[in-house]
Amino acid sequence: MAEAARYWRWVAAALLVRLALISFPGGSLRLSTRPEVATPLTSVHRLAEGYWLKKSSVSPYSGSMYHGSPLLLAIVGPLTVKRTEGQLDDLFYGLILIIADFTTAMLLRVTGQNLQLAYTRFLKSKDLSILLETSRNVDAGEVASLIFLWNPFGILSCVGLSTSPIENLMVVLSLYGACSSLAPLSAFGWVIATHLSLYPAILIVPVILLLGYGPDAPPKKLFLLKSLKPTGGNPLGHSHDQFSAVDNQSELQVCRFSWRPVLSFILWASIWSFYALALSSISLKNFGGLSEMFKNTFVLLGFLTYCRREEDDLVIF
Repeated sequence: MAEAARYWRWVAAALLVRLALISFPGGSLRLSTRPEVATPLTSVHRLAEGYWLKKSSVSPYSGSMYHGSPLLLAIVGPLTVKRTEGQLDDLFYGLILIIADFTTAMLLRVTGQNLQLAYTRFLKSKDLSILLETSRNVDAGEVASLIFLWNPFGILSCVGLSTSPIENLMVVLSLYGACSSLAPLSAFGWVIATHLSLYPAILIVPVILLLGYGPDAPPKKLFLLKSLKPTGGNPLGHSHDQFSAVDNQSELQVCRFSWRPVLSFILWASIWSFYALALSSISLKNFGGLSEMFKNTFVLLGFLTYCRREEDDLVIF
């Protein structure tokens, strides 16, 4: 109970730090202009300009400022409307980002606990509980969630009113769905994260592996310990041929890839992609449609990646 109370105190402190910095007059607006915090895809000022252009019956991409998803304009755009004082409603929009960070941290916590539970269940089923007794019991989920909440760049992104917390939420939601064997949820998080920013597309590799092998896929050495465990409880003293024979047998037991959840993920990813593109097309039906979105979002991402590589080459040489 004491450890749980201490954990929630650290969580509350991280959220209060975000809220205090956002409530500080002018602090969020100054951070939101820093290139270290906001990019052309995550800047709240570019989002506000795109929403203003759309409300003025002009294409949100015509100003060469906004390059994000049209879905953000419809969902988050109204929160960027200026108040009578001429400043953005930082507090209300910041609360949305704080909730997104908190939800992401809780998903990380639950994911870590599920993985630890699956690992413990596997060790007990293989009569290897001694490994649990000799290892230190640390809640990896709580540690990961606290590291996420107290990450300085995460705090600055939230305080700077960047849309990165929303992207992080979708990325972690995809991983949580994969670890929980929830293919529709994992596909939803992956599709929305890729739609908001193209780089999460590479997550399809670990997501497919998690869905195919399951979150409790153990390393081969545990099968060796179980298969070669003599009555004395010590697997030492066996010959190399015995290890090789059991290793080949264990490999057959471990490498069991299930295509059913993977195919379900692909099906749901196709469905969610269709819905995302359909909603984007409806949102931009008077402003050039999907071609306008692809030209000003994914092409920009490729250009920024190319420029980043050129800068890295110049630094190296």
